[in-house]
Amino acid sequence: MTTVGGQAVLEGVMMRGPSNWAVAVRKPDGDIAHVHQPISSPMARHRLWRLPVVRGVIALGESLAIGFRALAISANYAAQEEREGELGPEGEPPTELTRSQLIFAFAIAIGFAVLLFKVSPALLTDWIGIKGTGQFVIIEGLIRVGIFVLYLTVISLLPDLRRVFQYHAAEHKAINAYEAGEELEPETVQRHSLIHPRCGTAFLLWVMVIAIFVFAFFGRPAWYWLIATRILLLPVIAGIAYELIRFAGKHTDNRALMTLLAPGLWLQRLTTREPTLDQIEVGIKALKEVLALEGRESPEARRVEVMA
Repeated sequence: MTTVGGQAVLEGVMMRGPSNWAVAVRKPDGDIAHVHQPISSPMARHRLWRLPVVRGVIALGESLAIGFRALAISANYAAQEEREGELGPEGEPPTELTRSQLIFAFAIAIGFAVLLFKVSPALLTDWIGIKGTGQFVIIEGLIRVGIFVLYLTVISLLPDLRRVFQYHAAEHKAINAYEAGEELEPETVQRHSLIHPRCGTAFLLWVMVIAIFVFAFFGRPAWYWLIATRILLLPVIAGIAYELIRFAGKHTDNRALMTLLAPGLWLQRLTTREPTLDQIEVGIKALKEVLALEGRESPEARRVEVMA
């Protein structure tokens, strides 16, 4: 079975397999537009990039890049008037977002996340004046997790994001149905859970929890090294979190493991909302497109595993 992951976009869903990704968007006229592209992953070409932890860093970078591109495509389709748009030379709709604009938006988003969830908790803990090394790391970790949960709680209350969260649930339901061997029809998919153990929300929570243990090795350095370690060690922490989520995705029948990961599953209640059948139909469209494309690839090209 091909491992599939994805994310919600504006009025749609992006699904990705090891070698291809596809985005399906509900246009204002009611039709479903879809675009697909191949993935040239270094993990499929070199054994080095498939080593534990390293593969997590590569997978995270690929997911962020694909996600930004899928968002740009969905934003263009969602903004179209009720007419058919002309597709670009690569099969995607014309968009005003250039490559440099996408890179700029990518940098702003990553910078904001690092500042809010990594640098700010460290500086705030340092400002409080915690003396002991162990206390410092624990307090910093609690502040980091608290900011993250508060952030998710606030954005979950925004009406404009409700439909995005519904599409997020549609993505989870479609993947859950596929992994259960069920028929990919809206009514059947609707019966499945809107929670998935490989979800990015759970991944982010575990990035913050694992950071507590990693940062414990560095104690309480000067403020400039404090900031440097929080930024430079992020890829290592993300790689470890990826391995944990990947392992959990393969052992969903392990009750002890699922109990350990329960907080990450609970948090998904903040970023998912029960989808409509029309929204599930969009998720199924993206999933079927990816599965069809992956079916044409060789087994060698389908080694990479992705998060839902």
